[in-house]
Amino acid sequence: MFNVRISVTLLPSILDPKGKASLGALKNLGFDSVESVRIGKLIDLEINVSTEQEAKEAAEHATRKLLANEVMEDFEILSIEEK
Repeated sequence: MFNVRISVTLLPSILDPKGKASLGALKNLGFDSVESVRIGKLIDLEINVSTEQEAKEAAEHATRKLLANEVMEDFEILSIEEK
């Protein structure tokens, strides 16, 4: 069993309305040094396979198939840990 953590973020060319709204709110709260905000998703999967390579392949396949829209989003596998 492996725990896999995946980060999904919008492509740089895609407008991020949540990020823009958060930036405005931060500025209103006095966080003037914050220059930009991009909002993404953090996904944790528990995958029941034998090897780290199988966990990575399963996570990539699941992310490409459902968890990320590759037309608008990038993803990165941040960690794979044996449970």
